[in-house]
Amino acid sequence: MKPKVLIPLAQGCEELEAVTLIDLLRRAGIEVITASLTDEPVKCSRNTQIIADTTLDKVINDDFDLMVLPGGLPGADHLNADPRIHQMIDRLASENKQIAAICAAPKVLLENGILDGKQVTAYPGSLSAMDTSRIKLNDKPVQIDGNVITSKGPGTAMEFALTLIEKLLGADARKQVEEPLQRIT
Repeated sequence: MKPKVLIPLAQGCEELEAVTLIDLLRRAGIEVITASLTDEPVKCSRNTQIIADTTLDKVINDDFDLMVLPGGLPGADHLNADPRIHQMIDRLASENKQIAAICAAPKVLLENGILDGKQVTAYPGSLSAMDTSRIKLNDKPVQIDGNVITSKGPGTAMEFALTLIEKLLGADARKQVEEPLQRIT
């Protein structure tokens, strides 16, 4: 059975991150569900509009193997302010499922408390207004610590997505998606 991934989309999300995640995960054959917080099209941080597959209310009780939070501002702040997102984080964490966030979105996981004691990366300065004493913040492009995966920002979105593919499907699946991309390494 192929993995099922939820990507919640909030107004003001970073479109490069959101689209890269959606595209690469789908290239790997992963079932990706994009869910907006409202019924409206999502206007991203650079004014790109994305129409999500569904709304969060319609999938909130569905089973997912991974939830990935795109960053961008004010997108990450909207995700953080939505109690449904925190409810899903709590549920997925209790089920030992994967939870991931990129750019400014690790602030949602920090606020939730699931980053306590973990190695974390995030967009520089995005967590500066928060108490980071409970985490081990580093400068890596992608950080895996248990079932939590974090990444720095738009420039790391492709590596982040490929890491998620590898985590869900293994190194061979990652290689099958990565080779045709012609990435410079």
